[in-house]
Amino acid sequence: MSAEGILVGIHGLENKPPLDEKRRWWRAAIVEGLQRNCGHDGGAFPFEFVYWADLRYDKPLLGDANDEPYQSVGGSGPFPRHRPDADATLNDGVVSKVYRGLAALQTATGATPVDDAILEHRFDDLWHYHSETPFARQVRRRLIDVLEQLAGRRVLLAAHSMGSIIAYDALRMLEREAPSVQVEHLVTLGSPLGLAEVRAKIAEENGAARVPNNVNRWTNMADNRDLAAVAGELVEVFAPNDRGVGVDDIAVVNAYLRPDGSANRHKSYGYLRTPEFSEVALGFTACSNARLERQA
Repeated sequence: MSAEGILVGIHGLENKPPLDEKRRWWRAAIVEGLQRNCGHDGGAFPFEFVYWADLRYDKPLLGDANDEPYQSVGGSGPFPRHRPDADATLNDGVVSKVYRGLAALQTATGATPVDDAILEHRFDDLWHYHSETPFARQVRRRLIDVLEQLAGRRVLLAAHSMGSIIAYDALRMLEREAPSVQVEHLVTLGSPLGLAEVRAKIAEENGAARVPNNVNRWTNMADNRDLAAVAGELVEVFAPNDRGVGVDDIAVVNAYLRPDGSANRHKSYGYLRTPEFSEVALGFTACSNARLERQA
C-alpha cells in the first residue's frame, strides 16, 4: 500500500450547497480544527469529497436558502472536548437509554414502528435510500468509484450521518466485489447505524452486523445530544471483523452554532472541528508524511 494518504469525506442527510462549496466548507472546518486544537496550520493534505445530494434534489441550496453555512468561529484555543468526569457517555443520556430499550423490543419482535417513524419523519433521505433500490445503488456507486480509484493508497474515510450508512454498505459490497480495496481508518460522525431498522436492513443484505473486513480501524464519534446517534455506542451492536478489528466509540462535543446562535449537535462542521477528530486527522496525515520522507 502506498504511504501517501488521503482523507475522503462523504456528507449526510438533506439537501446541500453545490459540490464545490460543500467540499470547500468541509475542508475549511477540518483545517480550522487542526489550527485551533493542534496548533497545526492545516497544510495541503490530499482531500476528496463524495457528493450525492444531486441524486435526490433537483437544485442545491443557494444563498439564503442555506441557513446552516460553514462559518469560522474565530478566536483561539481548542474547541471543547468531552469530559468523561462531567459529561454523559454515549449510552448515559435519557433518550439513549429509552431508545435502546425500545430497540431491544423491536429487534425481538421484528417490528420497527419506532424506527419507521424516526426514519420517515426525521430522516426522509434515509427512508428513500432503504425503499428505492436504484437510488441506493447510485449513491453507493459514487463512493465505490472513488475508493476503487484510490486503491493502493492509505485512506481515512470520514462519513457523516447518513453518509456513514452509505459508507458501511459500500464497504460490505467491496468486501465481495473488490477485496483488495482497503480503508485504513473509517471515522463515523453522528451516525444512525445503531438504529434497529438500519441494522435490520444490514442483516437482510449482508448478514450479521460487524466491522467490514476491508477496514483496519473504525472510530465512531458522537455527541450524546445528537438525536441521529440516539442508539448510543456501536460497539454493542457491531461485532469485530475477521481480523479482530472492533468499533472504538468516542463521545465528543459538537459545538456548531447556526448564524442565529442556536445549537445543532448533528452538524458536520461541528464534528470536523472537534479535538478528537483533529487528532485523528493530524495523526493520519503526519504518519503519511513521515512514511513519504523515509521513502524519499
